[in-house]
Formats: sequence, C-alpha cells, structure tokens
Amino acid sequence: MNFIMAIRDLHNRVISWVNALQPVILLLARWYIAWVFFKAGLTKINDWESTLLLFEYEYEVPLLSYELAAYLGTFAELILPLLLVTGLFTRIGAIGIFVVNVIAVMSLPDMPPAAYNLHVIWAALIALNIFWGGGRFSVDHYFKIK
Repeated sequence: MNFIMAIRDLHNRVISWVNALQPVILLLARWYIAWVFFKAGLTKINDWESTLLLFEYEYEVPLLSYELAAYLGTFAELILPLLLVTGLFTRIGAIGIFVVNVIAVMSLPDMPPAAYNLHVIWAALIALNIFWGGGRFSVDHYFKIK
C-alpha cells in the first residue's frame, strides 16, 4: 500500500509541474499561430494582384466570390492574430483562425501532404486556445473574460 501511495504522490507532483506550464504553453501556442497567420495576411496585402489571381484561379473557396473570399481571408489573417497575441477574446479569435485554417485546407484540394500535416498541427494548437482560453498570461484572464 505504501508503494501505491508513493507512486500517487510522485504522479501528483509531476502533474502539478505540468499544470504550472499550462499558461506558458497556451501563450506560446497563441503567439506561434498568430505569427503564422499574420505573416500570411501581410503576404496577401503586399501583392494584392497576385492574391486576387490566386483566389480566382487556384483556391476553391466554397460559397463566396473569389474577391470577397480574398478580402475576408486577408482581414481575418490580419485581425484575428491580434486577438491571439494579446489574449483578448482569445476563444473568439481562435475559433475564427480555426475556420480560416479549415477553409484553407478545403480550398486547395491538391495540397501537398506536408502542407496538409502542418495545417493539422496548427488546428491542434488553435484547439488548445478554443478549449482552455488564453490562460493566465492573457488580457482575458486579467479582465476575467471567459
């Protein structure tokens, strides 16, 4: 019985260390995803003509005209990362980025497997913030925004 209690105590100590890292992991996930998508948005506005051509001829965005899709996608990639970086309305920003990520995968049917895998990793990192919020190092935490 003492062996089981010792294992339990060791387990609980390790888990408390892991739990202490949660705010840092959430912050790093937010910042990484924000950087990836913000950089993509900057690329789009830096060469708007190419962006429009890609949305017209390469991407297959469902239900929207290519022009509206280009504007909405670029807007989302520039604004939503700002929410993630600050941790303000983190879950809303993360849900928005998640939708952008899913649409990106759906709109490029011939996406190479390596790029597809990267989008899956991004989705997992985004999901951290959807389910657990911004964590202790966020504006949400400071203002008690759920």
